[in-house]
Amino acid sequence: MNFRDHFAQTASTVEGLTRSGETSLTNYYGERSDFLRFNKSAVRQPGSVTDVEVTIDLIAGKRRASASVRLTGTKDEDSTRLQQAVTSARTALEGAPDDPHLAFNTAPQSSEHVAHATLPSKAQAVDAVMRAGKGRDMVGIYAAGRIAYGFANSLGQRNWHESDSFNLDWCFYHSADKAAKANYAGVEWTDAEFDRIAGDAAKTLPLLSRPVKTIAPGGYRAYLAPAAVNEIWGWLSWGAFGLANHRTRATPFTRAIDGTGELDRHVSLKENTVEGLAPGFQADGFVKPPHVDLLTNGAYADCLISPRSAVEYGVKTNGANEGELPQSIDMAAGTLARDRALQELGTGVYISNLWYMNYSDRNNGRVTGLTRFASMWVENGEIVAPLGVMRLDDSIYRFFGSELEGLTAEREFLIDPTSYGRRSVDSMRLPGALVRDFRFTL
Repeated sequence: MNFRDHFAQTASTVEGLTRSGETSLTNYYGERSDFLRFNKSAVRQPGSVTDVEVTIDLIAGKRRASASVRLTGTKDEDSTRLQQAVTSARTALEGAPDDPHLAFNTAPQSSEHVAHATLPSKAQAVDAVMRAGKGRDMVGIYAAGRIAYGFANSLGQRNWHESDSFNLDWCFYHSADKAAKANYAGVEWTDAEFDRIAGDAAKTLPLLSRPVKTIAPGGYRAYLAPAAVNEIWGWLSWGAFGLANHRTRATPFTRAIDGTGELDRHVSLKENTVEGLAPGFQADGFVKPPHVDLLTNGAYADCLISPRSAVEYGVKTNGANEGELPQSIDMAAGTLARDRALQELGTGVYISNLWYMNYSDRNNGRVTGLTRFASMWVENGEIVAPLGVMRLDDSIYRFFGSELEGLTAEREFLIDPTSYGRRSVDSMRLPGALVRDFRFTL
């Protein structure tokens, strides 16, 4: 199936079914992916998926209703399914109440972005897993292929986004809760880069056999690997940057906005749509700018503004999704060399990953979570022992503010490995962070 041609056909069909007095919006999602699930360094479940889902919205006055349908690529069958979906949406529209915050793009702005890449074949991916996992228990999932998004409306607007990517998310399992976690994701696979990442993870395995180090709760010098930074920003993204959270003072950056708290001047964060995997348009037809500065030199810069929030608060939208969540986070790099991170840490905690993140004091930017996988105790720049599981409870105004000592010059591109229903296109490009005093409570 050629997704681009199928989208054009789908949009034309829906437009033809739209009646006078109605406006139709068509959102198209297409995916062609290969999957490999493996453990004990052997492939247990190979598979391929081709999927197309279309959501149709009908709008009349201030009323709106929608219906979704999956398509097959067979013209007659798809025409029947689309007609049924339009009829379903029209029936729902008759009883829909007026929506005071209804917003959709009425000034057509069409666009097209196609980014094809040379992805590894399934055979090459299997070879990589077998090579890296030889003599080890390698556990994880590989997903790769093409993802396409399309938007059309009956006003003549057409937007198209098509990209290829891969995501190999795995760990070398040791025992109990000990494992060396790793990820390789992007748009251009090279064996050399994969071997480097796998080699770094493999070096950690023998260290996990050492007796576990137990430390008392308190503040410690710490290095947060990009995967750990990813978990922090991933949690903060829920409610941190949206205009609605800003106006209702539900953002953890309230103190930064008020001027009663500040982040380190080296902390700059933006929604970098142009260099991410997510489409440059959203479900109501509004086109996103190439990037939105969220934090600049430690100061709160701007919000993500959905069309509904724009209507509610009387401002202009910048094309954010309904939840006002970032999809392509980009954190500025620092000057710390990645291969000197342990030397610069000296004695303290190397945090490879975190999980179970949550707010402990949302308005003051305090978060809590647990260390995960191979977090290590370091002395004089050398790893000496695996660390027992610890609970952090600290403020962004400390570990990204007063206590931040440096960010790495090298950054990692991390793609959300979620594939429930469809592969995620959310991504983050992040450095590691050296913190002079990071607080643990348990």
